Amino acid sequence: MAPEVGTEAPDFTLKNQNNEEVTLSSFRGEKNVLVVFYPFAFSGTCTGELCAIRDDLPTFQNDDVQVLGVSVDPTFSLKAWADAQGYEFPLLSDFWPHGRTAQTYGVFHDKAGMAVRGTFLVDKTGVVRFAEVNGPGEARDQDVWKKALAAV
Repeated sequence: MAPEVGTEAPDFTLKNQNNEEVTLSSFRGEKNVLVVFYPFAFSGTCTGELCAIRDDLPTFQNDDVQVLGVSVDPTFSLKAWADAQGYEFPLLSDFWPHGRTAQTYGVFHDKAGMAVRGTFLVDKTGVVRFAEVNGPGEARDQDVWKKALAAV
């Protein structure tokens, strides 16, 4: 079950595309965090969504906000994808234990072994201020994220 708006966001530590550990709670008191779960690196819809973030990065990642992309892909795939697309934000690997963080956030698709499109805005105190879960094949509207960011 996805964390609800107004509740504390489940903490996690995952490795990014550079094999460095990133912990959600490390941003407390410093930055809001936009946690973007997506099914797979290199897939069409996911590439489109993350390229939209890349192309408007100052809106989504700045002195006040950090973007964290999360998928079940291994770090090596995420590194190749980030390099190919020029992503300058962390892509975190929820590869092993497979999908544990996605499960904690209620966005793991058991039958497909992947995360669905879940988006969570966690404020500087660690509280979820926006939560949206889209099913497989259902693209997200980043304008909704911009409104959520403007509200924190």
